[in-house]
Amino acid sequence: MTAIIDPPAATTIDPAALADIEKFERLMAQYQAGELDEDRWRVFRLANGIYGQRQGGTNQMVRVKIPYGSLRPEQLEMLATISRRYSRGWGHITTRQNVQFHFVALERIPDVMRDLASVGLTTREACGDTVRNVAGCHLAGACPLEVLDITPWAEAAFRHFLRHPYAQRLPRKFKINFSGCATDCGQAMFNDVGVVAVTRALADGTTEAGFRVFVAGGLGANPHPAQALEDFTPREDLMATLEAVLRVFDHFGNRDNKLRARMKWLVDTLGIDELRSRVLKERRLLLAAVGWPGGVPAVVEEEGDEPAGISPTGFEPGSARPGAVPVMISGGSPYARWERANVVRGVARGTVSAYAHCHLGDVTAEQFDGLAALQRRLGAEVRVTNRQNVVFRGLDETQLPELYAALEALGLGRPGAELARDVVSCPGADTCNLAVTQSRGLASAIDTALDDAGLAEVGGVRVNISGCTNSCGQHHTADIGFFGVERRAHGQSAPGYQLLLGGHLGDAQVEYGRKALRLPAKACAEATVRLVGRYAAEREASETFTTWLDRSGGAPALAASLADLAEFPAPFANPSFYVDYDETGPFNAEIGISECAG
Repeated sequence: MTAIIDPPAATTIDPAALADIEKFERLMAQYQAGELDEDRWRVFRLANGIYGQRQGGTNQMVRVKIPYGSLRPEQLEMLATISRRYSRGWGHITTRQNVQFHFVALERIPDVMRDLASVGLTTREACGDTVRNVAGCHLAGACPLEVLDITPWAEAAFRHFLRHPYAQRLPRKFKINFSGCATDCGQAMFNDVGVVAVTRALADGTTEAGFRVFVAGGLGANPHPAQALEDFTPREDLMATLEAVLRVFDHFGNRDNKLRARMKWLVDTLGIDELRSRVLKERRLLLAAVGWPGGVPAVVEEEGDEPAGISPTGFEPGSARPGAVPVMISGGSPYARWERANVVRGVARGTVSAYAHCHLGDVTAEQFDGLAALQRRLGAEVRVTNRQNVVFRGLDETQLPELYAALEALGLGRPGAELARDVVSCPGADTCNLAVTQSRGLASAIDTALDDAGLAEVGGVRVNISGCTNSCGQHHTADIGFFGVERRAHGQSAPGYQLLLGGHLGDAQVEYGRKALRLPAKACAEATVRLVGRYAAEREASETFTTWLDRSGGAPALAASLADLAEFPAPFANPSFYVDYDETGPFNAEIGISECAG
């Protein structure tokens, strides 16, 4: 079982965190007094994880970094406190293992920061042109397929880059993700740096575990797949490699055009061969740099990175998690359905892990408190996932009934976490300045429609939604993806979505979804039901959605089968098509100024 890695021991708030908070208070006072201009204040505020909302005024979104998703009970309890005391009673798990709170008054931000720092949590560099939260596979140390437990490596990267001189004012945001095997549950393949644990054969017939580092991936309106830096990076060279990539981005990234400032654009301007050459040269010369980490980090040496153990049965390629995912899991008792869908078992360490399903990634204050109490009672580890759920790890078989009963009581025990009903969505027009549509409302509508059709527990299919083209909901990587667009029909503005099909992540590669057709927002749930229904009915044994899609004629053929849903009715015939989800008046695509999309 992977140990829960504690931050450096302290009896009070970490001095560096306290200095951050006191500086925030000073500059906030200057800003409120008109002594600090808006542009400089915004850059500083974002670098401290505080993001403006579309509602304007003093409303702020607070983004809390949860490195590789790991949380201790006292941290869960503090998230409950933040929800109650400063926000609207609940928090939101993001696709990068952060937790966000909305509608926090600006003047209360320093108090939020102090409360978070008292349990070792921070908002520092959660937004802005910084090194963002270090994400990692939520089953690391418990996965039956992993090559290495990436937990201590992700912790080492988090510690190294927090407040790092190069991490403060980059050309654009910089994201690092870790995966313990080529299944890539940690989503390494579409980030600025993606680290995947691999092995290589040695001359004496043995194997060596290390990493394959991928660079310059990214989503957004123009997605780029990450590309391999080299075939194999030894463990002792990994941290130097990460710093070398960051330095090259800082030196050569575009500081004049934000739209072409992410690292993915360096591939277009320099070419991948030149980019590789510069990174490897930077790494070779890091020996002379004061900040060079050197060798295997101490936390890795202390905690160890041995894998959980190889599964003798393998897993279904393209499934949401290790372990074969059936076409349907309906039938049997509620507990049996949950156990089949939500439990993952390791081998060598005898690990048992189980998911709690968090609808739309939302967790109430009461649920945060309940999860903390349950974690203490079971002696378990807890991590948030990049599909906006919570996973309990380090369990034994006898604890599963108690866990299920407690999750049911908290409203988190639905079977199907990471299956069809587990729709991922960005916050959308509820709070985001860039969103065109209410993506959260559509996600709820799809969940309900799949449930009504008896398809909510179909395995092997993922649905992701973004409220605009920027892919904060990672729509490009989903089997069924949607992003919000404004439509014009019968002379009126109306909410709509572009449907994409066939996105896939795994086997150390990424395939982005292909455009199918544009649909009215109110037709997207029916389109999803048709697609999932056909897949469930037609797929062959162990056939992935991508393989079925190709066999069925690809995105164009599926688009043709949905063409009847693409037309808007006349406004007098069905006025609801001209009103977005969770809205009461006519649709209006209001887009504000971006601060740090995603």
